[in-house]
Amino acid sequence: MLVSRSHVVGVSAVLTALVLAGCGTRMTKAPVEDRGASSAASSSPGMVVAPAKPLPGAENAGKPGYYTVKAGDTLIRIGLENGQGWKDIARWNNLDNANLIEVGQVLRVVPPSAAVTETGVVTRPIASAAVIPSSVASAPKPATSAAAPVPAPVPSPAPAAASSEDDVPFIWPASGSLLAGFDEARNKGYDISGKAGDPVLAAADGRVVYAGAGLRGYGNLVILKHNNTFLTAYAHNQALLVKEDQTVRRGQKIAEMGSTDADRVKLHFEIRRQGKPVDPVRYLPAR
Repeated sequence: MLVSRSHVVGVSAVLTALVLAGCGTRMTKAPVEDRGASSAASSSPGMVVAPAKPLPGAENAGKPGYYTVKAGDTLIRIGLENGQGWKDIARWNNLDNANLIEVGQVLRVVPPSAAVTETGVVTRPIASAAVIPSSVASAPKPATSAAAPVPAPVPSPAPAAASSEDDVPFIWPASGSLLAGFDEARNKGYDISGKAGDPVLAAADGRVVYAGAGLRGYGNLVILKHNNTFLTAYAHNQALLVKEDQTVRRGQKIAEMGSTDADRVKLHFEIRRQGKPVDPVRYLPAR
């Protein structure tokens, strides 16, 4: 049987088109399922969609004494900005791994035993006044002669002034000249000049709550906690001479001045009151 060339070409073209159509159907990718908000919005009317699992501590968001984690946060920075040691915050929040915190997670940043006012002031329980036993309070007073003179009351001594946590006797942490003063927007403390290896001194008695290089922009850093109100920070050191949880005394050498994460050798020194940077001139003695 004779078949014309044009007929063969036509049949071949039809077969080729059918094969390509079949292959195209088999190789199409499955659609990606969006399990987020858009998926819930496209669900059938009346369908119940399980809510996303809430982050730890979400019920405390916005309450005094709690902090909501933001992008870029680390536990070290959260501690510095809230006047606490990072290990304490990890313990108060039962964190198994201090490096694993999530954006939106809410952390306790005051001790569990402390109360926080609406203005953010941390208060602690005050011991109750001594109670006089009833047997003593009801004991009869000895009889006195009517003619006996009544002694004049002796004024009781004035009560001693309550110690204030603001009264911390700070000293200068280095002897160099001032390179840059406090500027709340650009410089959260003092920059003090010196030579590599010059001593860096503890500005007051305290406990080391951080010693390392894990806070960007500070280089080798030491943070001391002096009481429930004050922290001090010592940055850009070439060597750290103390360890975390170590107790130090005012004037003790805690580091050697350097230029880590800085443009020159200097000490960047901060005083933080309840986590907020304050001008050191308010607390350091005049030179």
